[in-house]
Amino acid sequence: MKTLSLWMFGLLFISLTGAHGLNNFPENFVVAKTNENVILTCGSKADGAVTWKFRMFPSEEMEDVDSEDNIQQEGQNLKVSEVGTPVLGEYSCWRGEEKLSSTYLLLEDEEEEELDSLIRCRAKSYDCNFTCKWTRDGYTAVRLGLGHECSEGGKSCHWVSSSEQLQDGGFQFVLSHSLSPYAEESTMLELTAEAINDLSILRRTKRFYLRDIVQPDSPQIVKCQEVDQELNVTIDPPSTWSTPYSFFSLEHEIEYELKDDGQTGRSSSSALIPKKISKLRVRSRDSLVLSTWSQWTPWKNVRTGKKNLCKCKNTAKSCCPELPAGYLDKCKTKGKKKRKKTVGSRHLKKKM
Repeated sequence: MKTLSLWMFGLLFISLTGAHGLNNFPENFVVAKTNENVILTCGSKADGAVTWKFRMFPSEEMEDVDSEDNIQQEGQNLKVSEVGTPVLGEYSCWRGEEKLSSTYLLLEDEEEEELDSLIRCRAKSYDCNFTCKWTRDGYTAVRLGLGHECSEGGKSCHWVSSSEQLQDGGFQFVLSHSLSPYAEESTMLELTAEAINDLSILRRTKRFYLRDIVQPDSPQIVKCQEVDQELNVTIDPPSTWSTPYSFFSLEHEIEYELKDDGQTGRSSSSALIPKKISKLRVRSRDSLVLSTWSQWTPWKNVRTGKKNLCKCKNTAKSCCPELPAGYLDKCKTKGKKKRKKTVGSRHLKKKM
Protein backbone atom coordinates (compact mmCIF):
# COMPACT_ATOMS: atom_id res chain seq x y z
CA MET A 1 0.00 0.00 0.00
CA LYS A 2 1.12 3.59 -0.51
CA THR A 3 3.11 5.12 2.30
CA LEU A 4 1.54 7.71 4.60
CA SER A 5 3.55 10.51 3.01
CA LEU A 6 2.28 9.56 -0.43
CA TRP A 7 -1.31 9.53 0.87
CA MET A 8 -0.80 13.00 2.31
CA PHE A 9 0.57 14.16 -1.04
CA GLY A 10 -2.52 12.80 -2.77
CA LEU A 11 -4.77 14.61 -0.31
CA LEU A 12 -2.86 17.87 -0.83
CA PHE A 13 -2.98 17.39 -4.59
CA ILE A 14 -6.77 17.09 -4.59
CA SER A 15 -7.17 20.20 -2.49
CA LEU A 16 -4.99 22.26 -4.82
CA THR A 17 -6.24 21.22 -8.25
CA GLY A 18 -8.92 19.28 -10.03
CA ALA A 19 -6.87 18.99 -13.23
CA HIS A 20 -6.57 15.21 -12.84
CA GLY A 21 -10.20 14.65 -11.84
CA LEU A 22 -12.63 12.48 -13.77
CA ASN A 23 -13.93 14.02 -16.99
CA ASN A 24 -16.49 11.28 -17.54
CA PHE A 25 -18.36 8.69 -15.55
CA PRO A 26 -16.57 5.36 -14.96
CA GLU A 27 -18.34 2.27 -16.22
CA ASN A 28 -18.39 0.88 -12.67
CA PHE A 29 -18.32 2.87 -9.47
CA VAL A 30 -19.39 2.58 -5.84
CA VAL A 31 -20.55 5.60 -3.84
CA ALA A 32 -19.88 5.75 -0.10
CA LYS A 33 -20.52 8.29 2.63
CA THR A 34 -17.69 9.67 4.77
CA ASN A 35 -16.44 7.07 7.30
CA GLU A 36 -18.70 4.40 5.82
CA ASN A 37 -17.50 0.81 5.18
CA VAL A 38 -17.80 -0.71 1.69
CA ILE A 39 -17.07 -4.04 0.01
CA LEU A 40 -15.57 -3.99 -3.50
CA THR A 41 -16.23 -7.21 -5.43
CA CYS A 42 -13.80 -8.65 -7.94
CA GLY A 43 -16.43 -9.93 -10.34
CA SER A 44 -14.48 -13.09 -11.20
CA LYS A 45 -16.60 -16.21 -11.72
CA ALA A 46 -13.63 -18.54 -11.23
CA ASP A 47 -12.09 -19.44 -7.88
CA GLY A 48 -8.49 -18.68 -7.17
CA ALA A 49 -6.24 -16.00 -5.77
CA VAL A 50 -6.51 -12.44 -7.04
CA THR A 51 -4.61 -9.26 -6.34
CA TRP A 52 -5.94 -5.72 -6.10
CA LYS A 53 -4.31 -2.61 -7.52
CA PHE A 54 -5.09 1.07 -6.93
CA ARG A 55 -4.61 4.50 -8.43
CA MET A 56 -6.22 7.74 -7.41
CA PHE A 57 -6.51 9.29 -10.91
CA PRO A 58 -6.38 7.86 -14.45
CA SER A 59 -3.09 9.67 -15.12
CA GLU A 60 -1.31 7.67 -12.40
CA GLU A 61 0.27 4.21 -12.49
CA MET A 62 -1.49 1.29 -10.84
CA GLU A 63 0.11 0.10 -7.58
CA ASP A 64 -0.49 -3.05 -5.56
CA VAL A 65 -2.86 -2.73 -2.62
CA ASP A 66 -1.36 -3.94 0.67
CA SER A 67 -3.56 -4.76 3.63
CA GLU A 68 -3.76 -1.99 6.22
CA ASP A 69 -6.05 -1.15 9.11
CA ASN A 70 -8.76 0.30 6.88
CA ILE A 71 -8.21 -1.88 3.79
CA GLN A 72 -8.46 -5.68 4.05
CA GLN A 73 -8.73 -8.32 1.34
CA GLU A 74 -11.37 -10.93 2.15
CA GLY A 75 -11.10 -13.74 -0.38
CA GLN A 76 -11.52 -12.12 -3.79
CA ASN A 77 -13.23 -9.03 -2.33
CA LEU A 78 -11.74 -5.90 -0.82
CA LYS A 79 -13.13 -4.29 2.35
CA VAL A 80 -12.54 -0.55 2.70
CA SER A 81 -13.31 0.89 6.14
CA GLU A 82 -13.84 4.49 7.17
CA VAL A 83 -14.00 5.85 3.63
CA GLY A 84 -12.31 9.23 3.17
CA THR A 85 -10.30 11.16 0.61
CA PRO A 86 -7.04 9.09 0.76
CA VAL A 87 -8.78 5.84 -0.24
CA LEU A 88 -10.84 7.27 -3.12
CA GLY A 89 -9.96 6.28 -6.67
CA GLU A 90 -9.84 3.28 -9.00
CA TYR A 91 -9.51 -0.26 -7.64
CA SER A 92 -8.85 -3.06 -10.12
CA CYS A 93 -8.84 -6.80 -9.57
CA TRP A 94 -6.16 -8.93 -11.29
CA ARG A 95 -5.20 -12.55 -11.78
CA GLY A 96 -1.61 -12.50 -12.93
CA GLU A 97 -1.44 -10.12 -15.89
CA GLU A 98 -5.19 -10.36 -16.58
CA LYS A 99 -7.38 -7.49 -15.43
CA LEU A 100 -10.67 -8.99 -14.20
CA SER A 101 -12.59 -5.87 -13.20
CA SER A 102 -12.28 -2.21 -12.27
CA THR A 103 -14.33 -0.12 -9.85
CA TYR A 104 -14.06 3.49 -8.76
CA LEU A 105 -14.70 4.32 -5.13
CA LEU A 106 -16.33 7.78 -4.97
CA LEU A 107 -17.42 9.88 -2.02
CA GLU A 108 -21.02 11.02 -1.73
CA ASP A 109 -21.30 14.81 -1.85
CA GLU A 110 -23.50 15.63 1.12
CA GLU A 111 -24.16 19.22 0.05
CA GLU A 112 -27.78 20.08 0.90
CA GLU A 113 -28.45 22.28 -2.13
CA GLU A 114 -31.61 21.39 -4.07
CA LEU A 115 -31.52 20.55 -7.77
CA ASP A 116 -33.62 23.62 -8.63
CA SER A 117 -30.62 25.82 -7.80
CA LEU A 118 -28.23 23.67 -9.85
CA ILE A 119 -30.13 23.11 -13.07
CA ARG A 120 -32.63 24.97 -15.31
CA CYS A 121 -34.88 23.19 -17.78
CA ARG A 122 -36.98 24.59 -20.61
CA ALA A 123 -39.32 23.18 -23.24
CA LYS A 124 -39.94 25.32 -26.33
CA SER A 125 -43.16 23.39 -26.99
CA TYR A 126 -45.04 20.22 -26.05
CA ASP A 127 -43.02 18.15 -28.51
CA CYS A 128 -40.86 15.26 -27.31
CA ASN A 129 -37.66 17.17 -26.45
CA PHE A 130 -36.61 19.70 -23.84
CA THR A 131 -33.28 21.18 -22.77
CA CYS A 132 -31.59 21.52 -19.40
CA LYS A 133 -28.56 23.52 -18.35
CA TRP A 134 -26.35 22.64 -15.39
CA THR A 135 -25.41 26.04 -13.96
CA ARG A 136 -22.86 25.23 -11.25
CA ASP A 137 -19.20 25.38 -12.20
CA GLY A 138 -16.48 23.26 -10.59
CA TYR A 139 -17.85 19.93 -11.83
CA THR A 140 -15.93 17.99 -14.49
CA ALA A 141 -18.66 15.52 -15.52
CA VAL A 142 -22.46 15.75 -15.33
CA ARG A 143 -25.20 13.44 -16.62
CA LEU A 144 -28.99 13.44 -16.49
CA GLY A 145 -31.56 10.68 -16.59
CA LEU A 146 -35.36 10.53 -16.75
CA GLY A 147 -37.54 8.05 -14.88
CA HIS A 148 -37.75 6.00 -11.71
CA GLU A 149 -34.97 3.68 -12.83
CA CYS A 150 -32.53 6.61 -12.83
CA SER A 151 -33.66 8.03 -9.49
CA GLU A 152 -33.13 4.56 -7.96
CA GLY A 153 -29.72 4.17 -9.58
CA GLY A 154 -30.84 1.22 -11.72
CA LYS A 155 -28.56 -0.37 -14.30
CA SER A 156 -31.09 0.14 -17.11
CA CYS A 157 -31.23 3.94 -16.70
CA HIS A 158 -30.56 5.76 -19.97
CA TRP A 159 -28.15 8.52 -18.97
CA VAL A 160 -27.67 11.58 -21.17
CA SER A 161 -24.27 13.26 -21.12
CA SER A 162 -23.39 16.74 -22.26
CA SER A 163 -21.42 16.94 -25.48
CA GLU A 164 -19.19 19.70 -24.14
CA GLN A 165 -18.62 21.98 -21.18
CA LEU A 166 -19.81 25.55 -21.67
CA GLN A 167 -17.51 28.55 -21.23
CA ASP A 168 -19.21 29.47 -17.94
CA GLY A 169 -18.46 26.00 -16.54
CA GLY A 170 -21.98 24.67 -17.06
CA PHE A 171 -23.29 21.81 -19.19
CA GLN A 172 -26.11 21.73 -21.78
CA PHE A 173 -28.39 18.71 -22.29
CA VAL A 174 -31.19 17.65 -24.64
CA LEU A 175 -33.60 15.09 -23.17
CA SER A 176 -36.47 13.17 -24.74
CA HIS A 177 -39.75 12.16 -23.10
CA SER A 178 -42.68 10.01 -24.20
CA LEU A 179 -45.59 12.15 -22.95
CA SER A 180 -48.45 12.69 -25.38
CA PRO A 181 -48.89 16.40 -26.18
CA TYR A 182 -52.62 15.85 -26.81
CA ALA A 183 -53.51 14.18 -23.49
CA GLU A 184 -54.10 15.89 -20.15
CA GLU A 185 -50.82 15.83 -18.27
CA SER A 186 -51.15 13.73 -15.12
CA THR A 187 -47.67 12.19 -14.88
CA MET A 188 -44.75 14.15 -13.53
CA LEU A 189 -41.32 13.92 -15.11
CA GLU A 190 -38.67 12.56 -12.73
CA LEU A 191 -35.24 14.03 -13.48
CA THR A 192 -32.07 12.78 -11.80
CA ALA A 193 -28.70 14.51 -12.07
CA GLU A 194 -25.30 13.13 -11.15
CA ALA A 195 -22.22 15.35 -11.08
CA ILE A 196 -18.58 14.58 -10.36
CA ASN A 197 -16.15 16.98 -8.69
CA ASP A 198 -12.70 15.43 -8.26
CA LEU A 199 -13.58 12.05 -6.68
CA SER A 200 -16.89 12.98 -5.07
CA ILE A 201 -20.29 12.66 -6.66
CA LEU A 202 -23.44 14.73 -6.18
CA ARG A 203 -26.82 13.10 -6.88
CA ARG A 204 -30.16 14.93 -6.88
CA THR A 205 -33.69 14.21 -8.18
CA LYS A 206 -36.55 16.62 -8.93
CA ARG A 207 -40.10 16.04 -10.19
CA PHE A 208 -42.11 18.44 -12.33
CA TYR A 209 -44.80 18.63 -14.99
CA LEU A 210 -43.73 19.42 -18.53
CA ARG A 211 -46.12 22.38 -18.56
CA ASP A 212 -44.11 23.91 -15.70
CA ILE A 213 -41.04 24.34 -17.93
CA VAL A 214 -42.76 25.36 -21.18
CA GLN A 215 -41.55 28.70 -22.50
CA PRO A 216 -42.17 29.41 -26.19
CA ASP A 217 -39.61 31.06 -28.42
CA SER A 218 -40.36 34.66 -29.37
CA PRO A 219 -43.26 34.97 -31.85
CA GLN A 220 -43.10 36.57 -35.29
CA ILE A 221 -44.56 40.01 -36.03
CA VAL A 222 -45.98 39.66 -39.53
CA LYS A 223 -47.65 43.00 -40.35
CA CYS A 224 -49.31 46.14 -38.97
CA GLN A 225 -52.53 47.08 -40.77
CA GLU A 226 -54.40 50.34 -40.22
CA VAL A 227 -58.04 49.88 -39.18
CA ASP A 228 -59.69 53.30 -38.75
CA GLN A 229 -57.87 54.93 -35.83
CA GLU A 230 -56.23 51.71 -34.66
CA LEU A 231 -53.51 49.35 -35.76
CA ASN A 232 -54.19 45.64 -36.20
CA VAL A 233 -51.02 43.62 -35.50
CA THR A 234 -50.75 40.17 -37.09
CA ILE A 235 -48.64 37.79 -35.00
CA ASP A 236 -47.57 34.25 -35.89
CA PRO A 237 -46.41 31.62 -33.38
CA PRO A 238 -42.70 30.75 -33.45
CA SER A 239 -41.72 28.00 -35.86
CA THR A 240 -40.70 25.80 -32.89
CA TRP A 241 -44.19 25.84 -31.32
CA SER A 242 -46.42 22.75 -31.32
CA THR A 243 -48.98 22.27 -34.08
CA PRO A 244 -51.81 22.54 -34.90
CA TYR A 245 -51.91 26.11 -33.61
CA SER A 246 -55.67 25.87 -33.20
CA PHE A 247 -55.12 23.24 -30.49
CA PHE A 248 -51.94 24.67 -28.96
CA SER A 249 -53.11 28.25 -28.77
CA LEU A 250 -50.89 31.13 -27.69
CA GLU A 251 -51.80 34.46 -26.20
CA HIS A 252 -49.73 37.47 -27.17
CA GLU A 253 -48.84 40.64 -25.36
CA ILE A 254 -47.90 43.75 -27.33
CA GLU A 255 -45.82 46.55 -25.89
CA TYR A 256 -45.71 49.81 -27.85
CA GLU A 257 -44.31 53.33 -27.63
CA LEU A 258 -46.53 56.33 -28.42
CA LYS A 259 -45.25 58.90 -30.95
CA ASP A 260 -46.52 61.95 -29.07
CA ASP A 261 -44.95 61.56 -25.65
CA GLY A 262 -42.80 58.40 -25.78
CA GLN A 263 -44.94 56.69 -23.15
CA THR A 264 -45.26 52.91 -23.35
CA GLY A 265 -48.42 50.86 -23.19
CA ARG A 266 -49.37 47.18 -23.35
CA SER A 267 -52.21 45.18 -24.84
CA SER A 268 -52.79 41.48 -24.15
CA SER A 269 -56.54 41.20 -24.76
CA SER A 270 -56.55 42.35 -28.39
CA ALA A 271 -54.30 42.70 -31.43
CA LEU A 272 -55.73 46.21 -31.91
CA ILE A 273 -53.53 48.97 -30.51
CA PRO A 274 -53.35 52.78 -30.99
CA LYS A 275 -52.30 53.80 -34.50
CA LYS A 276 -50.02 56.67 -33.52
CA ILE A 277 -47.10 54.63 -32.20
CA SER A 278 -43.46 54.65 -33.18
CA LYS A 279 -42.43 51.07 -32.40
CA LEU A 280 -43.62 47.81 -30.84
CA ARG A 281 -42.53 44.41 -29.65
CA VAL A 282 -44.36 41.19 -28.75
CA ARG A 283 -44.11 38.16 -26.46
CA SER A 284 -46.23 34.99 -26.12
CA ARG A 285 -47.24 32.23 -23.73
CA ASP A 286 -49.51 29.19 -23.64
CA SER A 287 -53.01 30.58 -23.18
CA LEU A 288 -54.35 27.46 -21.43
CA VAL A 289 -51.79 26.76 -18.68
CA LEU A 290 -50.39 30.32 -18.58
CA SER A 291 -46.83 29.20 -19.11
CA THR A 292 -43.77 31.39 -18.71
CA TRP A 293 -43.74 34.28 -21.17
CA SER A 294 -41.37 34.04 -24.11
CA GLN A 295 -38.59 36.56 -24.51
CA TRP A 296 -39.67 39.82 -26.12
CA THR A 297 -39.08 40.18 -29.84
CA PRO A 298 -36.68 42.98 -30.81
CA TRP A 299 -38.37 46.37 -31.16
CA LYS A 300 -39.80 47.03 -34.62
CA ASN A 301 -40.39 50.48 -36.10
CA VAL A 302 -44.01 50.97 -37.19
CA ARG A 303 -44.49 52.31 -40.73
CA THR A 304 -47.92 53.78 -41.47
CA GLY A 305 -49.11 56.39 -43.97
CA LYS A 306 -48.22 56.46 -47.68
CA LYS A 307 -45.10 58.58 -47.12
CA ASN A 308 -43.50 55.92 -44.93
CA LEU A 309 -44.38 52.76 -46.83
CA CYS A 310 -41.30 52.94 -49.04
CA LYS A 311 -39.25 52.43 -45.84
CA CYS A 312 -40.66 48.89 -45.52
CA LYS A 313 -37.79 47.20 -47.35
CA ASN A 314 -36.35 45.74 -44.13
CA THR A 315 -39.27 43.84 -42.57
CA ALA A 316 -36.95 42.45 -39.88
CA LYS A 317 -36.78 45.94 -38.34
CA SER A 318 -40.09 47.41 -39.51
CA CYS A 319 -43.72 46.48 -39.04
CA CYS A 320 -45.65 47.41 -42.17
CA PRO A 321 -49.05 46.78 -43.75
CA GLU A 322 -49.45 44.26 -46.53
CA LEU A 323 -48.23 46.04 -49.64
CA PRO A 324 -49.50 45.55 -53.21
CA ALA A 325 -47.33 43.43 -55.48
CA GLY A 326 -44.48 45.45 -56.97
CA TYR A 327 -44.92 48.37 -54.54
CA LEU A 328 -41.33 48.33 -53.29
CA ASP A 329 -40.02 48.09 -56.85
CA LYS A 330 -41.88 51.32 -57.59
CA CYS A 331 -40.22 52.84 -54.53
CA LYS A 332 -36.82 51.96 -56.01
CA THR A 333 -37.76 53.61 -59.33
CA LYS A 334 -38.96 56.73 -57.52
CA GLY A 335 -35.76 56.81 -55.51
CA LYS A 336 -33.60 56.63 -58.63
CA LYS A 337 -35.56 59.45 -60.31
CA LYS A 338 -35.28 61.56 -57.16
CA ARG A 339 -31.51 61.03 -57.00
CA LYS A 340 -31.11 61.93 -60.71
CA LYS A 341 -33.16 65.07 -60.20
CA THR A 342 -31.03 66.04 -57.17
CA VAL A 343 -27.77 65.45 -59.05
CA GLY A 344 -29.09 67.45 -62.04
CA SER A 345 -30.08 70.44 -59.93
CA ARG A 346 -26.68 70.45 -58.20
CA HIS A 347 -24.93 70.36 -61.57
CA LEU A 348 -27.05 73.28 -62.80
CA LYS A 349 -26.20 75.34 -59.70
CA LYS A 350 -22.48 74.81 -60.33
CA LYS A 351 -22.83 76.11 -63.92
CA MET A 352 -24.63 79.21 -62.72
